[in-house]
Amino acid sequence: MIPAFVGRRQELALLDRIWESEKAALLVLYGRRRVGKTRLLTHWMKRHQGDGFYWMAEATSALDQLRSFSQAIANFADPDAIAPLDFTYANWEQALRQLALYSRERRLAVFIDEVTYLMAVNPNFIATLQKAWDHWLGEADVVLALSGSQMSLMQKQLLSYQAPLYGRATAQIMLPPLPFGVTRQYFPEFSVEDRVAIYSIWGGVPAYWERIDPALSVIENLQVQLGYSNTWMLDEPRLLLQDFLTDLYNYVGIMRAMAQGYETLSHISKRAGLSGGPASKYLSILRETGFVERRVPVTERSADSRRGRYFVTDPYLRFFYRFLAAYQSKLAMGQQEQMLAAIEQDLPGFIQKNTWQELCREWLLRASAQDELPVPVEEVGSEWKRSFAIDVVGISEENRSLTLGCCLWNDEPANLEPLQELVRRTSSLIPSGEEDWSVYYVGFAAGGWSETAVTGVEAVVYEEKAARARRKWQAVGVQLVDLPRLDADLARWSDDL
Repeated sequence: MIPAFVGRRQELALLDRIWESEKAALLVLYGRRRVGKTRLLTHWMKRHQGDGFYWMAEATSALDQLRSFSQAIANFADPDAIAPLDFTYANWEQALRQLALYSRERRLAVFIDEVTYLMAVNPNFIATLQKAWDHWLGEADVVLALSGSQMSLMQKQLLSYQAPLYGRATAQIMLPPLPFGVTRQYFPEFSVEDRVAIYSIWGGVPAYWERIDPALSVIENLQVQLGYSNTWMLDEPRLLLQDFLTDLYNYVGIMRAMAQGYETLSHISKRAGLSGGPASKYLSILRETGFVERRVPVTERSADSRRGRYFVTDPYLRFFYRFLAAYQSKLAMGQQEQMLAAIEQDLPGFIQKNTWQELCREWLLRASAQDELPVPVEEVGSEWKRSFAIDVVGISEENRSLTLGCCLWNDEPANLEPLQELVRRTSSLIPSGEEDWSVYYVGFAAGGWSETAVTGVEAVVYEEKAARARRKWQAVGVQLVDLPRLDADLARWSDDL
């Protein structure tokens, strides 16, 4: 059974607009492995049967690649015949010119997937394509899409100022993982708590989702995927990082340190057994992969702030290096019980620190975009100082507004103490020397809020504010959000994604 295709409405709409424009178009599509690039292209192609063809390059010789592409052209031109196994055009220039000739009769869509395999064995391929585009394809009735997973290579060879095809792409798409909001549609059999757990382990990667059995619990699914003969979860981190890195050893040590909660350069380097200089260089390279990012407090006005911290942003890599990396030898021997017990025990804390906070920040950003907040939000992040940290902070410098949120991954209804703490910390977040800031509060509690919290929350906010004789800010409201509400909102706001 073919898994359901969910999301990607914006990308499909872009493909449709390009197709309907009746102009020659070059699309560059890139993104991390397994994120759904192939599925997006083939799904669109199935809706346009007979309008073109999809071809995937393989890690083989240059001659094999040319022969395979030549046969794909021939089979498209005459679907009732099968091209001879030895049929090939003389060179890529001839093959690409043939596409332009076929497009004289009808509009033609050609999707070349894993184009980086072509670039690896034929360094002149992109220059040849540029010549073909400038002489024939650019004036033809054709839509040509180039797709690949090695993001840095795609950007350097196809999109950078020095690239032969620079300026010729009609559109470029960096395909992100699917948002949490579509899990409700993809996993209707799972509770919202289980879907958050799934997202905290496998993120928004469609290829991972397809392996999940809705008849099993989350931990049972994890047990199956880590079975003795099922090694993909252990192999995946190496494959993901090898798209960008060659010598993985020190990078793995740094990834493990971050996944275990070490966030500053000094703590990461000490944990990984490196001095600060090399660790900083490795972190810089990891940031280029997109799997790691350096964050500064959202109220900090300098991106170079010395208060910057490092985080693993890819959910699966974060989960792997937090839980699985230390158990690989036992997994190889089929000894899962100890590890699964540890995961089941520690997963709530892992969700609290990572996925739940990320979902709350996403909710805040999307709520602002939907005009469902009384104050504007231009940037969302978190805040930390020596003595405290705030999970969710939205800011609009132009409008002098802050939105502060606490995030609780709890089973029992929460009380007012976390919100009271937010109000107490507010003055320390207002930029020095500035006044008349508007502050809004949001309490996120997965297990909901106690009756006392619901009835008394506004009094807490406004009484605390009134107690300050010399205040620089004005409280403008508060709301409480539980997990079902957050889930429903993100699903509703994801309808167009």
